[in-house]
Amino acid sequence: MATLPALRRTGAAAPRPPAALASNDALVLTHVTRAFGALRAVDDVSFSVAAGQKYAVLGSNGAGKTTLFNAITGDFPPTGGRIEFFGEDITLLPPHERIRKGLRRTYQSSLLFRELSVRDNLFLAVRGVSSGRYGLLRARAGSASSRATDDLLDRVRLAHIADEPVASLSHGQQRQLEIGMALAGAPRLILFDEPAAGLSPAERRELVVLLRSLPSHMSFVLIEHDLDIALRVVEKVTVMHNGAVLKTGTPDEIENDAQVQAIYMGSRH
Repeated sequence: MATLPALRRTGAAAPRPPAALASNDALVLTHVTRAFGALRAVDDVSFSVAAGQKYAVLGSNGAGKTTLFNAITGDFPPTGGRIEFFGEDITLLPPHERIRKGLRRTYQSSLLFRELSVRDNLFLAVRGVSSGRYGLLRARAGSASSRATDDLLDRVRLAHIADEPVASLSHGQQRQLEIGMALAGAPRLILFDEPAAGLSPAERRELVVLLRSLPSHMSFVLIEHDLDIALRVVEKVTVMHNGAVLKTGTPDEIENDAQVQAIYMGSRH
């Protein structure tokens, strides 16, 4: 085999070094910006979420949290910066390609099929991310899609109402169903957009149990106004203010930070 000096003498191209291993980070945001005309709704945001890490993004209304999620999912792609998903640049990918790579999200407003049953909603989510999603034949009982649907029903604790129409569910049960749909197809990272909004105290406790039961290898990023919930289920927190990162730290560091207390937590802390 030709040596490197020989390659240089002949003008042949030197062999390329092996490709770098995939990043240990699930999500890396580097100077991400999203502008709407003169308004910078997300302003130079940088942080990373490790594989398997549970992460929260906190901030008051108008802080830029949901716009940041929209940039990550491609609903409103960033106007500046870079987004990497497990070491791959996804900044310019359309939303459906990000979904295929294992990125999921929930929304503040419910996107459920209210006239269908709980089971049918989960089944559609499973088929939507499967290779046979365009097939015209109905899946048989015992098929891979049916087994995955049953598994999701158990995981989000809705098996006892599997055949009830979604319209009859409580708000908290609908939130559980949305999480179940986001779990379809073994996602690598889920973005949860205010999952506790509108929940009763009992439903909030159920949500905490559900979030804590997610697989350890699965990453998630949580937007939440209820700080008591967010700080109980995550390992790291970024606080946003006016579209930019204000603070990043552990839940204890954020809860005890004087600036965060003054802006977001009020006098009760």
